[in-house]
Amino acid sequence: MDRGISWRPGLERIAPYQPGKPIEEVERELGISNAVKLASNENPLGPSPRVREALRRAAGAVHRYPDGACFGLRAALSRRLGVKPGELLLGNGSNELLVLLGQAYLRPGDEVLTSRQTFVVYEMVALLANAKLVAVPLRNYAYDLDALRRAVTPRTRLIFIANPNNPTGTAVEPRELRAFVDRVPGRCLVVLDEAYFEYMDPAFQADTLSWVRKRSNLVVLRTFSKAYALAGLRVGYGVAHASVAQAIERVREPFNVNHLAQAGAVAALADPAHMRRAVSLAKRERKRVSRALADLGCEVAPSQANFVFARVPRGDGRACYGRVLRLGVILRPMPGPYVRITLGTKAENDKMLSAMKAVVAVL
Repeated sequence: MDRGISWRPGLERIAPYQPGKPIEEVERELGISNAVKLASNENPLGPSPRVREALRRAAGAVHRYPDGACFGLRAALSRRLGVKPGELLLGNGSNELLVLLGQAYLRPGDEVLTSRQTFVVYEMVALLANAKLVAVPLRNYAYDLDALRRAVTPRTRLIFIANPNNPTGTAVEPRELRAFVDRVPGRCLVVLDEAYFEYMDPAFQADTLSWVRKRSNLVVLRTFSKAYALAGLRVGYGVAHASVAQAIERVREPFNVNHLAQAGAVAALADPAHMRRAVSLAKRERKRVSRALADLGCEVAPSQANFVFARVPRGDGRACYGRVLRLGVILRPMPGPYVRITLGTKAENDKMLSAMKAVVAVL
């Protein structure tokens, strides 16, 4: 049988990314209604009214290519963050920026250093470049920075740290993180993935952007997908030394941030109060949901994000996911006895807790 052109070596090791099930698919498959999706760390409040209006106004120009330089968004971010426009990276979600960093800096045989039980795209970045992934175990559900430091070798090229970590939601203290960054050799590029930065308590929010001014081998990535509720538009950004930004400019696709995404992101920045309401909701529910899950016998990691990571008392994560799904709640199953639960509205979380109570009792 003709199998077609063979894949490039190593591609078979990359598993396609599996997103959370859409609500419509679950309702159709199970014949139910009013399902809630708590699987993809989305913002339950939706975008700001200013964003909706900006998208309406911008829709008439989608027959034109977007501004390839993202001038308006770059200027707005520069003012908000206090960085130079030339120090900004802009991408089709921060996910694209991770891939672009790999394309710009990794060579076959280089090492990519990160932790186990972290964002799956880091491994994909390494495999795409024929680099070696070195993943050290977590400690108490969090990055073990001492173990990471010991794992650095002359071949280490990229170091990925998700802070807060996905899927566990844990964060490292700013003093420990700064000490780690300061001890990394200049030949290694440290990438701090801060997709959930806005959800962290102030005690965990390190001023990492100021660190970039002092270290040319540091990149800080953030996103509009979470706290700003623009997941469907895909806008990510980063702050780095100008030389890193220039490298990314050489590998990124033209017009990688579309016209509506740019308009929506600029409008989102102009309404910080809406973002703060979403963050406040997530923090209140994070505390309440964590306590309720613990009362059900689940071990809950100390989250600093808009989701919680729980160890079910019996069975495994996939069995728990399947049973909760039949009750109209979509969670994210994780390997082993774990599930990741996005924090929704109070009503959505109440439905999830009711389902979890019923399921945990019979697992």
